[in-house]
Amino acid sequence: MVASNKIIQVPIDEGLLAELDEVTRAQGMSRSAVIRNACRDYIRHIREQRLDDAYQRGYEKVPEDPALAKAQAAVAAKVLPKEAW
Repeated sequence: MVASNKIIQVPIDEGLLAELDEVTRAQGMSRSAVIRNACRDYIRHIREQRLDDAYQRGYEKVPEDPALAKAQAAVAAKVLPKEAW
């Protein structure tokens, strides 16, 4: 299935539009392409933030046991190869 493009109108202040035009010229891209990329990046950022928040809430509900964390670190130190820094 091929996605169809929907044309939208978005009010934008003149200063931001001037910056957008400067970026599009420098990148050799259209306004539309830059705006689509910005929307994708923003949506990805929001999804990642939601996952981070859920992860944090999970640890707040069930905090890590310090003794277990120490034991896991000891096992990891024995199992994982040493890195030559």
